[in-house]
Amino acid sequence: MPIRPASDAALTACEFFAGGGLAGLGLNLEGAGFRTVLANDIDPAKARAFRANHPDVPLIEGDVWTLTPEQIPGAPDLCWASSPCQDVSLAGARGGLQAQRSGAFWGFWKLMQALDAEGRGPRIVVIENVIGLLTSGGGADFVAVCGAMAEAGYTVGALEIDAALWLPQSRPRLFIVAMRETEGARRPGPAGPFHSARVIAAHTRLPEAVKAAWAWWDLAPPPRRNRNLAALLEPGAPVFKAAETRTLLAMASPLHRARLEAIRASGERRIGAAFRRVRIENGRKVQRLEMRFDGLAGCLRTPSGGSSRQYVAVVDKGRVALRRLTGREAARLMGVDDAYRLPASESAALKLMGDAVAVPVVEALTRQLLLPALQDARAGAAA
Repeated sequence: MPIRPASDAALTACEFFAGGGLAGLGLNLEGAGFRTVLANDIDPAKARAFRANHPDVPLIEGDVWTLTPEQIPGAPDLCWASSPCQDVSLAGARGGLQAQRSGAFWGFWKLMQALDAEGRGPRIVVIENVIGLLTSGGGADFVAVCGAMAEAGYTVGALEIDAALWLPQSRPRLFIVAMRETEGARRPGPAGPFHSARVIAAHTRLPEAVKAAWAWWDLAPPPRRNRNLAALLEPGAPVFKAAETRTLLAMASPLHRARLEAIRASGERRIGAAFRRVRIENGRKVQRLEMRFDGLAGCLRTPSGGSSRQYVAVVDKGRVALRRLTGREAARLMGVDDAYRLPASESAALKLMGDAVAVPVVEALTRQLLLPALQDARAGAAA
């Protein structure tokens, strides 16, 4: 869907839990979309990365619970919140929104309510999180988030979007989109690929009052992805010594080892991704190296998360070489160009990207759903 020319008064956005500002990159659409007027993040390292890449955007570094409406400029058209996911992630302990980190959502929502009380509430709110939010707390967390928005007068809908449709990274994420005083494109009922079975199941658990405020937002998938993992890798990056490679390969399960041996026997040059995961086997925890050669990387995570840093696996003429995925490669897997200034530390760069939102996914939402809805509302008000 083409973007209509922006008016003189740009649509404005506030970005909460902003990290390195990747949501803002997708919202801006190279100057033809939203203008971010305020950002917030509690993490000092992420705040430094944000300032390095968005020097003209005011950033409040601190806990969202401490923010006050006086710090929010004007009446933002859209507020984006990529709230912490660790306590609702399928890879975590599933503490839900009552847990300390993911409970930060309610600090954000308290601020939205305060803006509402002053007549400055946003017409669109977007919540981005892991798909575990659909089922955490026995489904109560998703009900609570959607219920709070419906009670505030928003029409609410959710989409499960995998960045793999745009980028060579398997990264399914949940996007809850709430609109008020504007109409976004919608379907009469759920449709693939973004109204997944998980989203449909979560919808069935909603109270009738929330279902009455529900929308099946319309979003078209992109053309076929034309890049694979190999195209984004840095040539000549140093690989591990043979002993370290053997140690890692020894962690492979029989299934993954058999797949690797088949590729080695073929003599083909194949590039894949690998990562360590803890699996439960025969009642005990076992660390496994899992490899994939389908042109995709696994979902990027922070180095301290449920999975360790990812590896690049190169099989060539029967030989296997392994190395760590670099911070720059991780940034490319999130849709960030090489002009983006990464932290000097590889670990910090990987953490920044592992916690971020994929830029092309935000761009698709902006082009097809968010921007047209607000532009239509603005045109209607001017008529």
